[in-house]
Amino acid sequence: MVFEKMKPNTGTVWSAHAGSNYESLELLLEAAELPRAIGRQKKILIKPNLVEALDPPITTPASVVAVLIDYLLKACPGVRILVGEGTGSLEYDTFHCFDYLGYLPLCQEDRVELIDLNHLPCRHLAKASCTRWPEMYLPELIFESFLISAPVLKAHSLSQVTLTMKNMMGCAPPAHYQGNGAWGKASFHRQIHDAVFDLNRYRSPDFSLLEASVGMAQAHLWGPTCNPPVNKIAVSYDPVAIDAYGASLLKKSWRDIDHIKLAHNELGIAEPLDVRHITRKAVEQAVVMP
Repeated sequence: MVFEKMKPNTGTVWSAHAGSNYESLELLLEAAELPRAIGRQKKILIKPNLVEALDPPITTPASVVAVLIDYLLKACPGVRILVGEGTGSLEYDTFHCFDYLGYLPLCQEDRVELIDLNHLPCRHLAKASCTRWPEMYLPELIFESFLISAPVLKAHSLSQVTLTMKNMMGCAPPAHYQGNGAWGKASFHRQIHDAVFDLNRYRSPDFSLLEASVGMAQAHLWGPTCNPPVNKIAVSYDPVAIDAYGASLLKKSWRDIDHIKLAHNELGIAEPLDVRHITRKAVEQAVVMP
């Protein structure tokens, strides 16, 4: 299928060295003109990957979300920021993840709130062209907000990678997607690539921030980290482009990853990519400028 609704910056990824304190993130957001894209929308939902209460790089560091929040509060006056996730664990709720991973201090500002996506009113959706999920139940909130997905760079034992499109699985409520499994989103494990693709056909991120400072080299919950650390951070409006770029950082081809192949030319483009690098020198010059 041809990508009929070609958006500005389709295929474009802005990338830079992560640095010790994500010094380059604000420059990436400025280069991408994120405030312009948000426009007059007053509700922003940031969706990190907090699949379980496990330390980064398995989960999205609270520190990178803090930098993003600080930028949005300055650049988008009057905006309300929600940090939302739905953990896959059945042993504890998402607020346990928020607490363990240092997210609670993020909501000291009145305009910032933490949300458990597993327990929200849902919208019933149907799409005949979706073979894996002809019907879906997803939180109403994700359709009412400018949605920023903030995954970490990880390989995955079933889907090969877990990046921005797979990060959307955190939006799926266990009440509908646990099935008979021992994990809150276990129904997604059957035909996982089709499941991830269909989910994103109902709702894909408006913007993605890929935290790739370290990277998980072989799996999403265990195993070695990338050696050397990848030391990248990247942003994009195109979920397919940033997933293809993330796959390349893991030394994988997007053509070997079925959910990216399925989404290519429908939800975005995986090729050709326009990767715009912000250099370390540019970051350092921006930091010292008055």
